[in-house]
Amino acid sequence: MARVVTLLGGESTGKTTLAHALVGALAASGVATTLVPEHLRQWCSQHQRAPHMHEQAGLAREQARRIDLAAADPAIALVIADTAPLVIAAYSELYFHDPSLTREALDWHARVDLTLLTGLDLPWVPDGLFRDSPAVRDATDAVLRRELQGAGLAFQTVHGQGEARVIQALRAIGRLLGRDLTGTDPAWTRGRRAWTCETCGDPECEHRLFSGLLNHNAQRETST
Repeated sequence: MARVVTLLGGESTGKTTLAHALVGALAASGVATTLVPEHLRQWCSQHQRAPHMHEQAGLAREQARRIDLAAADPAIALVIADTAPLVIAAYSELYFHDPSLTREALDWHARVDLTLLTGLDLPWVPDGLFRDSPAVRDATDAVLRRELQGAGLAFQTVHGQGEARVIQALRAIGRLLGRDLTGTDPAWTRGRRAWTCETCGDPECEHRLFSGLLNHNAQRETST
């Protein structure tokens, strides 16, 4: 089975943009990678509406099925999944006050090799179709963190604009695969793993942490 990396996050947090960038970067590094798009968005575009409560479970299971099918391809080493059933479960809780999908979503998610949570530092941009509001984005982020932490499932938050966000994600994937995918990962150049906070779920804390690291790296590049 291929390794599975899922991108979780609320609306307008850059999941799809990051997913496509990662697939391109990984392919360039010689990693046989495939992308599983967000089934929910495809469904909404096709039907030109948001799903009803009774349709949510089927959408979540179909997202899981597509990821599992991609991971079973012997020609693929890594699957990048643009969202996972847990995001649909979070939407069910927020929109329909229905937490019934969460347990199944978490059970499936326990098999994921790496979870990347897209941070809230990008501006919220309406898409004219299905995006609701910055408040819904923040609430979705809170539900995802709560459920992942409550189930003891590890995740890493990625922040930053453009290439900076991609590099953070590639470093996390590189540690999963046991190789440096960026050529700049201090965890590999110093022969040890970089420190990461495994218990803090505060998005503001994470934002300050990653902003500090990015500023520090920018200063080092300028000085050299």
